[in-house]
Amino acid sequence: MITIKYDGTFEGFLTVVFECYNQKLEPGVILGEGRGQGVLFSESMFVETNLEKGNRVWNGIQKRLPQELNQLPYKLFLSELDDIEMKLFQFLQKLFDSEMDIENDFGDPNTLYLRKLGRKVNFEAMRMLQFVRFQKTRDNIYFATIQPQYDVIPLIINHFKSRFADQYWLIYDLKRDYGIYYDLDKVEEITLNKKQFHPLNGKVHKNILQEKEEEYKTLWKDYFQHINIKERKSLKVQRQHMPRRYWKFLPEVS
Repeated sequence: MITIKYDGTFEGFLTVVFECYNQKLEPGVILGEGRGQGVLFSESMFVETNLEKGNRVWNGIQKRLPQELNQLPYKLFLSELDDIEMKLFQFLQKLFDSEMDIENDFGDPNTLYLRKLGRKVNFEAMRMLQFVRFQKTRDNIYFATIQPQYDVIPLIINHFKSRFADQYWLIYDLKRDYGIYYDLDKVEEITLNKKQFHPLNGKVHKNILQEKEEEYKTLWKDYFQHINIKERKSLKVQRQHMPRRYWKFLPEVS
């Protein structure tokens, strides 16, 4: 068994899969850069990311998975869970080596686990579409912070690019310290060195908000209060649809 290390990108992981087949490697651990530790006394190697090799693996995945599941490996990778690389590698091994369709083999504990995890990642991405709240800054940028359980920013880019195509906007992940910025033409990934917002709840400093932004926030709270029927209020149901970890980003409940 060998510990294989890579740069932590999805393309890097796909390159690892390629090299495992190409060099007949049997990894005991696959580690992204800066994550975890290898097995004590085991041999280790670092695999450089190679886009051509990664694309060959990705194209092979597309041919073997049905269309509705062809993004599943990427979504599983975005979960960032411990040991996800090994679980995903084992799934891909079975996918490539079996002549049968294995994606619905729920008798396999690993396949069952990954399919459930894929649904969780999908659900978290959908929640981001529902719970993102923008604040407009003085330089006309709509700014929002999120802190999702999984790294779902790549899964929500197309929605916001289409929905807010005529506006400058920036969505920033507080947990992972990076965001996506749209300049009316393209989306790019950025990291903010100077953060003019609260590090815990993402609220922008008042001195860079547009003057009417606080008024809009008050109106939003009033609207929420007026549609809320006190006699039918159920915190249990509310938390099922809007988990408490999102509340700090929502003006209507903050």
